[in-house]
Amino acid sequence: MNKATMKFRSLSIALCASLLGACATTKLPDIKPVANVDLSRFMGSWYVIGVIPTFIEKEAYNSVESYKLDADGTIATTFTFNKGAFDGPVKTYTPRGFVVENTNNAEWGMQFIWPIKAEYKIAYLSSEYDQTIIARNARDYVWIMARTPVISDVQYKTLTDYVAGLGYDISKLQKVPQQALNERNVTKGQ
Repeated sequence: MNKATMKFRSLSIALCASLLGACATTKLPDIKPVANVDLSRFMGSWYVIGVIPTFIEKEAYNSVESYKLDADGTIATTFTFNKGAFDGPVKTYTPRGFVVENTNNAEWGMQFIWPIKAEYKIAYLSSEYDQTIIARNARDYVWIMARTPVISDVQYKTLTDYVAGLGYDISKLQKVPQQALNERNVTKGQ
């Protein structure tokens, strides 16, 4: 067999393998949000307990996301954390949330820069409004949040199992270091 024929066969095999791999890939179904969210109960501070982080959240400590419903129906959001250590520099971001119509307040567009609104789905919310999971259909980022900076290992396992059930690769999930309230070193007024 000459070199040209061998090269053609190798390319043909590689192309077939690639096409078969593409056929075998199945799109995960969209993540179903919770049935309804009482926005007034959801507002306030949420501690980020676990995350598949965005680029700004890498090396985040003491992550807290706070929500305030404004008169125009949008959600003023403040995301604060210490970068790199408990006593690291404080980073603050202030995106705005926009509730998606006809979702019973369970889906938002989170806008860090105009005009882009990132998908924000409330995929899980405890009946006490003390634990939540925010997800995305792309399964690229996820946030496990609670009203307290620490939850039990059993609760964390239950929530990570839920995240896995949504189709996420939980090997990418990171626990966010949180200090007890009396030890926190974040911005004043939190």
